[in-house]
Amino acid sequence: MTHYRIGEAAELLGVSDDTVRRWIAAGLVPAEEDASGRQVILGADLAARAQEVANAAEDRTQVSRSARNRFVGIVTGILSDTVMSQVEMQCGPNRVVSLMSSEAVRDLGLEVGSRAVAVVKATMVIVETQQE
Repeated sequence: MTHYRIGEAAELLGVSDDTVRRWIAAGLVPAEEDASGRQVILGADLAARAQEVANAAEDRTQVSRSARNRFVGIVTGILSDTVMSQVEMQCGPNRVVSLMSSEAVRDLGLEVGSRAVAVVKATMVIVETQQE
């Protein structure tokens, strides 16, 4: 069974190590000790917590949509010309870049530091794993 150390779990969920430790202390994420005595979280338990966090973020919105791939983040850069803009976001450990009209950037009120949600709808998604 796959397991993650606290730092790895925090990186995957885009939170701090201390947040993961608080979740463990509050019983929100079960943890156990590995052979070295370090706290680890089973992959299935971490996946369940990731879904809970994502669902909580979705519950704050009053919009229905078919896309399920939503990344909450902060706008870190906007590069615009008269017609098009490139909007860069940091969503936890993930960098998301979107191309949209400059009019859309203005209508959404996007600026560096804005909280935003990147919604991805794709017919093809590539999944990678790290080989150990």
